[in-house]
Formats: sequence, structure tokens, C-alpha cells
Amino acid sequence: MTTTHTGPFPAAPTTIVRRGDIDLAVFETGDPAGTPVLLVHGWPDTHLLWNRVAEHLGTRHRVIAFDNRGAGASTVPAAVEFYRVEELAADILAVVEALSPDRPVHVLGHDWGSVVGWELVATPAGAGRIASFTSVSGPNLDFLGAYLRGPFSFARLRGAVTQGLASSYTAAFRVPGLADPVLRALSTRWPRFLALFDGLDPALVHTAPTLREDMLNGLALYRANIGARLRRPRPRRVELPVRLIVSTGDRAVRPVVNDEAPHWVADLTRTEIAAGHWSPISHSVELAQLTVDFIAEIARREAGSDAVHEVR
Repeated sequence: MTTTHTGPFPAAPTTIVRRGDIDLAVFETGDPAGTPVLLVHGWPDTHLLWNRVAEHLGTRHRVIAFDNRGAGASTVPAAVEFYRVEELAADILAVVEALSPDRPVHVLGHDWGSVVGWELVATPAGAGRIASFTSVSGPNLDFLGAYLRGPFSFARLRGAVTQGLASSYTAAFRVPGLADPVLRALSTRWPRFLALFDGLDPALVHTAPTLREDMLNGLALYRANIGARLRRPRPRRVELPVRLIVSTGDRAVRPVVNDEAPHWVADLTRTEIAAGHWSPISHSVELAQLTVDFIAEIARREAGSDAVHEVR
């Protein structure tokens, strides 16, 4: 199913950011002079996922979104290895450096956009360009791998089984060709599927004309990352401010995947919302307000720190 253009973003990309052989289609809206907020989507979405969130953010913020590699109007690499989270994290950094070279950017990521955001903020380059990171329904794969290898307890076992059942579909996604017929059929009924899966109003679901291709191309994310990261996790400390938004009704990403985060994130705020997986659609006002509040809190901290430095 495709839809006509609607929402706050322009129909055509406002900018194309090139990184090597990859062209990333960028879409901007909101106040050009406002605090920059970068929205990063997951599978099988494009920047259109953020339509409703961007409407609420745009009155006071500069809102930047882009289509990830393999999705929408951006380049589709052919080889699975080009979908490693390290590559997508470098894409985000390229967009940040091109669009906001002199001002750190606040990042809000959902699903694989959150997974990639976790990778970015764990790198020195990312930590220097990102003001804050808000994670929604996308685990840090290294934290999850460390959790699964932690000391045995029945609570940990129960959590692993719970998430394993929720993630069982990813086994099919990682076998080339296995899920393709189902996804081709789903692509024509996606709003109705989300109504069944997440209780969404189908009228709120804006799909890209490339949805079927995005579904199939995006399976490379699962093949390139899940097995490797869970088998050989390398959790790293995150120093910049992180807000973890936990959707308690998320049927794909259960709250347990976040249990390891407090051990690795120096400045962590955890907030629960009564939402399913596609909260950017169903709880757009709440997500936008939480993001606005987090940005304002960080600004207050920085202002307080500057005042202390002046007194000294």
C-alpha cells in the first residue's frame, strides 16, 4: 500500500548527504534556528515514521530526519556487510557533520534507529557530536549480549526466554529468502497488520512507496548484526546523557533487553510508557514531549555548569 505525501516533511529531500558510495536522503522541517533534533527510523520504515512526532517538535526545534541506507530515497547497498551497525552509525555522523557542523545534535532513535544510535554514542566521534540520545524500542545489542552471558539466575533465564520468544521472527529474517513471500504479502496490508499487531489506527500509518523493497532490503540488518553481536558482545561505556523510553506493551522488544544499561551508561534516565512497538505513531505527543523535556533538562544542566565556572 502506498499513500500520497502528507505530513510536515517536504515531499523531496532537502539535502543529499554523500558518504562514500552511499547517498542519504535528508528531510528537514521545523524552526531552522531551533535546537537540532535528528530522528532515526528503523525497519521497515523511512523518515515518514516520524511525521506525527515532527509535527510536535517542529514548533521550537530544527527537526532533521533521513532515510537509512537501504530504505526510501537513500542508496541500497547490495552486500550484507554494508548493513553493519558500524556503517549505519557512521551514516548518522555524516548527516550530523553535514547538517549541523557547529552545534551538537540531539538524537531520537526507534527500532533499528535506536540500535544504531547506541553504537554511535559508544564511539568517541559520536560522543563528541551528539548532545543526547533518546532510545525507543531498540536494544543495545552489546548490552543484550552481555546480559545473556551474565551470572545465572532464574530471573535472568526468564528474561532471556521472554525476549527469545518475542524475537523468534528474527530467525526467519536471517535466512535468505525465507521470509520474502510473507513480507511481500504484508507490504500490501501493512496498516492493517499494524492495527492487529499494535492496535494502531490504520489511518495514522503513512507508508512509503518503497515499502516492499524496504522490507526486503532491510533484512540485511538482521543478517549482518544480530548473530555477530550476541555471540561476541563488546559493551562500551556511554558518557553522554541517555533517555531510555521503555514501551511496556512492546511485543517485539521486551523491557528486559534494557536491564544491562545501568551498568554501562553514566547518565541514564529511564521512562516507561504504556505503548506498543510503533510508539512514534501511537504515542507521538508523549514521545515528543519527553524529548523536549530531556533537551530542556540538558540545557539547564549546561547553564548551571557555566554559572558555576563563572563563579569560580
